[in-house]
Amino acid sequence: MAASRDRSILRQLVGDVVARLDANTHATLNEAFTKVGMPPNSPEEGTKRERVERSYAQVPDSHLHTVALNLLANGYATTAQRIGIEDVLWAEASPPEIPSRVRRELARSLDLADLVRSESRFMGMLSRFWALADEMSPIIDAFFGTPGPSLKRDIQEHVFRNPGDWSTEDLFENLGAFETGDARFARFLEALVSADVLLDEAAQRHLVAAINAHVRAAGIELRETGAEGGYPSFSMVSTRLALNRKPKNIIFASLTKPDIRFQSAMDNDIEIVGNRDDSLVYDRPTPEDGLRWRDLQTWWQDKHEIPTEADAKTSLYRRLRRSLPDNSPGQQNFFDCYHQILGTKVYDHPALLPEVWLHWDHQTVRERGPQALLRSRMDFLLLLPHGQRIVLEVDGSQHYTRDRGQRPDTAKYAETMAADRDLKLREYEVFRFGHDELKDATAARVLLEQFLPALFQRFNVSSGTT
Repeated sequence: MAASRDRSILRQLVGDVVARLDANTHATLNEAFTKVGMPPNSPEEGTKRERVERSYAQVPDSHLHTVALNLLANGYATTAQRIGIEDVLWAEASPPEIPSRVRRELARSLDLADLVRSESRFMGMLSRFWALADEMSPIIDAFFGTPGPSLKRDIQEHVFRNPGDWSTEDLFENLGAFETGDARFARFLEALVSADVLLDEAAQRHLVAAINAHVRAAGIELRETGAEGGYPSFSMVSTRLALNRKPKNIIFASLTKPDIRFQSAMDNDIEIVGNRDDSLVYDRPTPEDGLRWRDLQTWWQDKHEIPTEADAKTSLYRRLRRSLPDNSPGQQNFFDCYHQILGTKVYDHPALLPEVWLHWDHQTVRERGPQALLRSRMDFLLLLPHGQRIVLEVDGSQHYTRDRGQRPDTAKYAETMAADRDLKLREYEVFRFGHDELKDATAARVLLEQFLPALFQRFNVSSGTT
């Protein structure tokens, strides 16, 4: 219910911006539609406003996110409209709550002088997150002949021209930072410590430490996640994610149960013996921004000394697909649709790893008895930025019935639920699909065209557009 309400709010906000497209002529309107991702129509279909309304009405909810981003990127929105749309889009990722008390105690602890090393850089950053001036200010100023009040002028006056007039708490109060959405506040903190604002690594790290001392109480922290222009970049991540648990070996795309032995038990170095081609073992470090198809393809190309990227892409895709069970069209459709929907964008999206081994035991479940590890393999695994792990399961009737689907089996269902709990305690997120949802290729594509963008938005996977 909340998701549909938010989508309704987004449609209204985007609609207010879309209405501004009627500033085009009839001749240029279709070009504007195409630029923002809306369907074209004929000049004979009414007035410009009617054409805009008709085109927007044809935009499905699943495509609304893309239209919103395109409108913002092309500068159609006013500052207030942009902020309203951003707040709804960013909230879709379910950001962690940052209570008002944490925000205020943080502001009281920060020395404003540590934040404002460069006026132009600082003001430029603030303008990305806050409405510093009324859209009508230039007109009002011209009418009265003297500058009127504005937040931008107040900041310039009390922060830069007269240092000491305002504290960090005063600045946050005037910006509205104590009441703004959790996602905007978190992104604001990321921007405060970025190289766009602070061209001094020591100053960046000092400010990060000061901020983390307070926001960790909300279960988040600024963590170094990359570099930009030679300076570290920091992202707000959950401290509840598993720390320093990057996979050392990912055993996946298995055709049979792998025969594993330790080359060095002390170093956790494993070896697949027997037919080594029956399982793939990704043994490179997992990047901070997750394991993308690009990373997987590079590993595959190097491992097999494949001369061209095109050949590597084709052979890797075929090898992964070959590992999918013949008796699960749903899994096959999921795999195919994932790559069809993303197309060339798949290179910078998480690699969809099939048939991934979670547990391995040389004894069978029957031999191990009550101590057996539940769910040896995962249908699909996505390794996302900042250590986030997503398990995607396609459930056939064998998960909850016996006698080939003839009778319900509560014991099997209980095992499935227990295995899910185990995964979640190990910091995996689990999404289950019924096999019947995916057994038809067309229905599977419609479902995943809605699910995948929402998943990537929820877990802050940067991607071009999906």
